[in-house]
Amino acid sequence: MDLVLHLADDYLFDKVWARLLPFNDHPSYASLSTSANFTSITYLQQSAWPRDYIPRQIISLSVITIMGIHCLYFLFAWLSYKFIFNHEMMRHPRFLENQVKQEIQSSLRAFPTMTLLTLPWFQAEVMGYSKLYDNVEEYGWAYIVLSVPFFLLFTDYGIYWVHRLLHHPSIYKTFHKPHHKWIIPTPFASHAFHPVDGYLQSVPYHLFIFIFPLHRWLYLGLFVFVNFWSILIHDSDMVTGHALEKVINGPAHHTLHHLYFTVNYGQYFTWADRVGGSYRQPESSLDPMLEIKKQS
Repeated sequence: MDLVLHLADDYLFDKVWARLLPFNDHPSYASLSTSANFTSITYLQQSAWPRDYIPRQIISLSVITIMGIHCLYFLFAWLSYKFIFNHEMMRHPRFLENQVKQEIQSSLRAFPTMTLLTLPWFQAEVMGYSKLYDNVEEYGWAYIVLSVPFFLLFTDYGIYWVHRLLHHPSIYKTFHKPHHKWIIPTPFASHAFHPVDGYLQSVPYHLFIFIFPLHRWLYLGLFVFVNFWSILIHDSDMVTGHALEKVINGPAHHTLHHLYFTVNYGQYFTWADRVGGSYRQPESSLDPMLEIKKQS
């Protein structure tokens, strides 16, 4: 997020903050300056709140996060809903009336609180406490390539246990049951959960970069990817029999999770469920579409 904030400051926020809270002793012009990690475009008239002023950073990060999650959610969910989701699923007897509208409303209610809970991670990242780096030569190309599966494996295992914990009877009803309202989910259900639920399942993504080095641009790309994947696995697809079915935790696996609740907690892979005894193999006989065909 420090990279996104830097770019936002360069091309928009410096101007906005200078207009909102001007530092009147400076004339108006633009110049280039170079720091350890970034080359900045400095706009003057400057703001009385400089870039390293924490209240400004927190407000800017809040705006970026709220705008970003709305854009990612509506873009990827709409694409999946339009081109991948089987709209026949909306005839399923357990598909709720006005469900898509309810899913969107639930997501929009969750975003502000999720943003507040996530801000400390982003602020720590901006203040330089993470292990994000810019120079590829610092760790080499081999590390960059290997850090992708490492990131996915680490976060997958973390999410598996967070997700499984959320199914514990002592907290399930309060925090995770709202997401299981959607028995036959659409892509818009991907973020339709209690904000604490959504935040807890995102913690492994944030934690990773404070433990292990990761290239800054790669982290940004992976952050977009995980949001896309979270949306993709909520399309109620039960396509089975493909080569990676026993390795990749795809839409069919997550559809079974929504149908049966206590199986397939993983996010990307099936290995954690296999080790934890919660794996259920997708089969054509479990396809919720069969219920629809019975009604025809």
